[in-house]
Amino acid sequence: MKQIDGQYQVYGNAITLRQSRAADRWKNMLAKKYNYNPNEKFSLSVEDHPYGADIFGLKNIIRDGNGAPLEKTNGLIISTIRMGFGHYRIAMAGVSAAKAMGFTPYWLDLLGIPGITTDVINWCNTWYSKFSRISQRSGMFNQYVWEPLTTGEPSLPGLNALFNNWIVTWPWRYIKTQVKDYKMSELFSNLYAALPSDMPMLTSHMWTCMGAIAGGMTNVVDMMFDNWPMAFQLTEGAKHAVQSPSGYYGFRAMRGFDEKGSILNPTPPEAIFYTGHHVDHELVENIEADCADRIARMKAKEPRRFLVTMGGAGAQRELFKAIIENVIPLIKQDKIALFINLGDHKDNWIWLQNELAEMKDFINPHFSWDETKTFVDGIRNKTAHGLHVFLYDNTFHAVYATNYLMRVMDVMITKPSELAFYPVPKIFNARVGGHEMWGAIRGAEIGDSTVETRNIPQTLQAIHLLTEADDLLTMFCECIVKNKSMGIYDGAYKSVELATGRKFERKTQVVS
Repeated sequence: MKQIDGQYQVYGNAITLRQSRAADRWKNMLAKKYNYNPNEKFSLSVEDHPYGADIFGLKNIIRDGNGAPLEKTNGLIISTIRMGFGHYRIAMAGVSAAKAMGFTPYWLDLLGIPGITTDVINWCNTWYSKFSRISQRSGMFNQYVWEPLTTGEPSLPGLNALFNNWIVTWPWRYIKTQVKDYKMSELFSNLYAALPSDMPMLTSHMWTCMGAIAGGMTNVVDMMFDNWPMAFQLTEGAKHAVQSPSGYYGFRAMRGFDEKGSILNPTPPEAIFYTGHHVDHELVENIEADCADRIARMKAKEPRRFLVTMGGAGAQRELFKAIIENVIPLIKQDKIALFINLGDHKDNWIWLQNELAEMKDFINPHFSWDETKTFVDGIRNKTAHGLHVFLYDNTFHAVYATNYLMRVMDVMITKPSELAFYPVPKIFNARVGGHEMWGAIRGAEIGDSTVETRNIPQTLQAIHLLTEADDLLTMFCECIVKNKSMGIYDGAYKSVELATGRKFERKTQVVS
């Protein structure tokens, strides 16, 4: 990042001197709060990933361990953090594509590295989680606070002034927020400086990307999230892999990234690339077969399989309660089989048990990865029935279970965050933050999803439509197959190619 006359710049676009000084103070506050040592040395080693080794041959980068040294030859680092499940999911897509393309994937989770990275990110996550939860419990807070903060769209005049003066609430869309986040991420530079500077790296969150560039890494590809361009996702010095054409235009033009509406210098073309959706190799490679299975189940009048993904904040519990109560009669009539992934959120399992206290014997629990895999493989070619709940003791399996379940599901019900980009028929329930709105728009327009259902009656209507009729499921499946032929789901492969120069060679798949 350049600084001229005290003002920081993003691709030649300067923020004010006052904002630049505020960003410096932000970094210094966190450095002091967590006793940052600018001369700290990180000793890194490698071990088999405790959860991803069996699935992907994944290696885990750890601090001060007794593992093996990192092998640069044919290796690819994927750096991520947990902030919700979306950034983990993008990283997994990168891991899956890297493995399919012949690379050894190395996992670098900043929240798995004790020290300044964990301290700072957990502190920032506290604010994010707090605002996100409140947004789902208060319509006014959501309308006038959370949506403006996550989109940069205007709120009430007095609130706008507050948001743009209190650094904690600088809207994500503006370049001043990018500078603030980059300065904070400089605190992670010593970690990344311990890695080979020219080793190829994929990142799935801007803080991991910013930390890598600040640490001197020269071959970083940021697998960008969501479908709403926001300046805080940019990192000068990295390549940016964007999932949609509209997202590409927004980032390329830096559209709306100035808080006063000024036209900015564009992002240079060598820094930004339209790649397509970031999706796991296993899902993309089997699209034709999985969609054919969906149509075959539909024609055989088997119970329609619905997968519900539930977040940890509990913010949408009323929605999920309504879905479950509405669907239980259909499960009993053998019209629907319902699958609920609670991730690693044990509190939601306690809540769900209380809600279904009179139907305890009706629930089929799946609480380990090995049992989940055996169960999912078992229903791939036979009829599924009943209500199934999934819960895990670690984030990796919690996230990947949804990916694994997708292949044998007919419809997924999800908010339009990162799952919006996946090749499975989807019902979009209400978003959590305005930045997610464009994920629903993208899915609806390429034909693999409903529009966003903004309230409970709309969501229930969509469930009944996709249960009782065949036209929507048929259309969604046809669009998914067509989208694959156009490369829409190839973002993970192309991200690996940007980092390594190696192209993915797809085998021709024919489904009778």
